[in-house]
Amino acid sequence: MRGPHNIIRLVRTGATLERTGAMRVILNAMEAPRTLRVAARVLGWPFQFLGLKGDPTMPPVTRALTALGPAYIKFGQILSTRPDVVGDELAQQLRVLQDKLPPFSTQAAKASFENETGLNPDTIFSEFSEPVAAASIAQVHKARLADTGEIVAVKVLRPGIEKAFRRDVDAFYFAARVIEILAPFARRLRPMDVIEHFEGVVLGELDLRLESASASEFAANTEKDEGFRVPHIKWALSGRRVMTLDWVEGSPLGDNEVLDQMGFDRVALGERVLQLFLQHALRDGYFHADMHQGNLKVGDDGAIVAFDFGIMGHIDEYTRRVYAEILFGFIRRDYQRVAEVHFEAGYVPASQDVDEFARALRAVGEPIFGMDATHISMGRLLNHLFEVTERFGMETRTELILLQRTMVVVEGVARSLSPQINIWQVARPVVENYIRDSIGPKAVVNDLLNTLRVVGRFGPRLPSLVERTLIRQSNEEDAPVKKIKWTFLYCLLIVLGLFSNAAALIWVAMNV
Repeated sequence: MRGPHNIIRLVRTGATLERTGAMRVILNAMEAPRTLRVAARVLGWPFQFLGLKGDPTMPPVTRALTALGPAYIKFGQILSTRPDVVGDELAQQLRVLQDKLPPFSTQAAKASFENETGLNPDTIFSEFSEPVAAASIAQVHKARLADTGEIVAVKVLRPGIEKAFRRDVDAFYFAARVIEILAPFARRLRPMDVIEHFEGVVLGELDLRLESASASEFAANTEKDEGFRVPHIKWALSGRRVMTLDWVEGSPLGDNEVLDQMGFDRVALGERVLQLFLQHALRDGYFHADMHQGNLKVGDDGAIVAFDFGIMGHIDEYTRRVYAEILFGFIRRDYQRVAEVHFEAGYVPASQDVDEFARALRAVGEPIFGMDATHISMGRLLNHLFEVTERFGMETRTELILLQRTMVVVEGVARSLSPQINIWQVARPVVENYIRDSIGPKAVVNDLLNTLRVVGRFGPRLPSLVERTLIRQSNEEDAPVKKIKWTFLYCLLIVLGLFSNAAALIWVAMNV
């Protein structure tokens, strides 16, 4: 479908970008040559009357995307997580993108619920409200279960949203290909990869079973976190286009006046938000990647409650350890160790000079540590760090960019609650605990036990595997010598298997 028929859609898109002034902002963010900017203005101006006007109170880009509809709004949201592509200033604008759209009818929402679950909503719910929130992909209703009286939130996808997104994503691919052909300077931004990333995220959000699974996994990881809650999913009342979960009551985390009236300690809340995010990222490797005030509330008991799990971040265990060592090195101002970690992880090519890289890192860290504690920002540190590593040949790592973007958002939330918060002081115990548990002597023992457990699972199969190998080797030349070698290996593996099984039992006993 990615053909010329998309031209009409792109003409309307371009006209809207020109009419709202978004075209200039985008070309500036892409550092387009002046000739291209002039050409875009000359070619776009005559057709701007075809564009949508949008809300003139919004910044140009958010105004244009909001006017163009759900797919464009979601695209803007995804781009807000990629400052490496659109630049920091534009990413900041996109983070405040207004995701408010006209709701669809309550009757259509009920019909969708019945189609997905096979249950009559008028029987299941004693109350079912009009939409309380309408976003680009779905809307939310407040309902009461007839059998228990429990209040729940019912999230329902917009009718026809899948088809609308497929049509617009098709146009996005066509536009990305045109950009790569006509604007070689933009290839460094990898437009096709950006659209692929967008398509993957959207496809995940268009199946609410996946968001339900994310919420369920996040709840399981954090169930023992003091002062933090995640709504539970009602699986029997959920499906691909419908998700039912606990209703979130509480005070908005972004309303300081309400928080003060309720008697909450905003300093403690700010510290807890930051520490919880670091715990989830480092301890679990699975974190809420859209942790702004709109997705956080404070319950009557003072617990922070998170919701909306459409965008989640994942970091593998090795990357978490690298990230923690980098942060810890900066906290101790040990730039040589930070440099060595980058080389050990393969982030920076071995052909680069580690000492020169360490000096470049010092130029990043010292100015930040020279600031007043209330102005120190880990988000700013990571941003400067990525700029330096790029100069030394480090390739862009999407998972770290998402982590950085979320870190910036979480810092903003923490500072909005407590402007005097010392980010490093709050973060240090979390990072130190992770270092001790995951990199220190205890971690070495756990890694060894985990390795032995894996070997132990193959214990019963080791004799037959080695026996077959010995038989095969005995038919080759120098069989006697090789047989001795393989017999030794056979005995070694048997001993190792027995030892690993014993170690696994000890590990189980220690953790019961």
